[in-house]
Amino acid sequence: MSRRRILLGSLFHETHSFVEEETTLADFTIRKGAELLARRGDGSTIDGFLEVAEAEGWEVLPTIDYGALPAGPVDHAVFQRFLAEFDAGLKAALADGGLDGIWLALHGAMVTTRCCDPEGALLAHIRAVPGCETLPIFAVFDLHANFTASMAQHANALVAYRENPHTDARESAVRSARLLARSLRTGELPRMLSCNAPVIWPPTGTGTADRPMRDLEALARQIEQKNPDIWVANVVGGYSFSDVPEAGVAFAVAFTGPEAAARDALERLTATATELRELGLPAEWNLDEAVAEIQRSEGGPYIVVEPADNIGGGAPGDSTSVLRAFLRHGVENCAVAIADPAAVAAMAGARPGETRKLSIGGKGSPIAERPVEIEARFVSASDGEFALEDLNSHLAAAQGSHFSMGPCVVVQVEGVTVLLSSRKTPPFDLGQLRSQGIQPETLKAIGVKAAVAHRRAYDKIAKGSFTVATPGPCTSRIAGLPYKRLRRPVYPLD
Repeated sequence: MSRRRILLGSLFHETHSFVEEETTLADFTIRKGAELLARRGDGSTIDGFLEVAEAEGWEVLPTIDYGALPAGPVDHAVFQRFLAEFDAGLKAALADGGLDGIWLALHGAMVTTRCCDPEGALLAHIRAVPGCETLPIFAVFDLHANFTASMAQHANALVAYRENPHTDARESAVRSARLLARSLRTGELPRMLSCNAPVIWPPTGTGTADRPMRDLEALARQIEQKNPDIWVANVVGGYSFSDVPEAGVAFAVAFTGPEAAARDALERLTATATELRELGLPAEWNLDEAVAEIQRSEGGPYIVVEPADNIGGGAPGDSTSVLRAFLRHGVENCAVAIADPAAVAAMAGARPGETRKLSIGGKGSPIAERPVEIEARFVSASDGEFALEDLNSHLAAAQGSHFSMGPCVVVQVEGVTVLLSSRKTPPFDLGQLRSQGIQPETLKAIGVKAAVAHRRAYDKIAKGSFTVATPGPCTSRIAGLPYKRLRRPVYPLD
């Protein structure tokens, strides 16, 4: 019996419609051909697929892998280039022996300067290629996708992460690939239905250890267990910073058998989300009250979480609000990381202990606080490369086992240690700090630019955590965002 031939590709970007920076080709890490196969063992979703492919004895035909950190709208020419390269690989594989299936690693919340739904457009394109009309198309995607009817229409089974923080991204890829193996083994070909709830939540409301997501995930697992015809029931938390019609909470099922059961599952999930909608808007601390409380408390470290500058949500990672609060309250032995290539460059050639006047942060968002102008004492410099300590984190799933922050310097600003990086770095792995000589367990307080995904790294060392309200593009107060394309009515806007 000949080996099954499976095409592999990946497209990964979470797009923030309300930040000014455009994501260009230069922002993408692009892997081609054998470079995709070389991801075996790096903790990524592609690695998860390759594990199953190896066990099943599939012949994997790699095409292209485009991935970039969350940021502003993607230049549409980038998507066109991706599509052209993927299409060339697809047609070459069809012409040279044919295909038994296609597996994709997606995010699901990409927006380009000309397209609200690139993932749906990609899947529709595949279906339109002669020879792909009934080909099994399976994929894994992020819980923070904005799920569309086009995605459901043109795929057989798209499988979402179930955890936020995304500790199960690779595991979800394995689950998705095993469903493809099931389809090839049994000859059954599932189809998909989806629906978008009249609800949109900020990232802070989508942690799966908390309500309402905990309730929704539990209900989805019950639905899968009670009906074997439902291959997967996806709870999609959605990405509230994409201004697209189908942003926000959604549900999608892949199923064989009667459509009525799938529609009933979607209705139950949607009704639950609507009933629990207020729980998706968690309260946040006043920043000064939180820092004052930390000052009164014993030990540490205490984590000051700043969702408005959430790097994993597309913010620039250079807000100065927490740095200012630490300075204002005279907090000693604390740290923040700020992405600021200009400040890094301004410390070029500095010697340990040397002091220079620096303008730190506050350059990336017009609605965040301005730069801090202050004397900074040079501590160290590095190339910013670090190995991830945790290959089960969202950073590993998206980026692999190593990450580059670009050239970095560590400076001391009064009692605050500031890690200045040239490239914004999601705070999902403690190796980020430790690689720069900063020992997080020894600190009184740490400023973290995230919403939920940092918990995987920081909860195990934190004495306490304070999620604070600050000005910034990833604000949890989403009702004030200038949506133009979002479907209406939707809670909490209406």
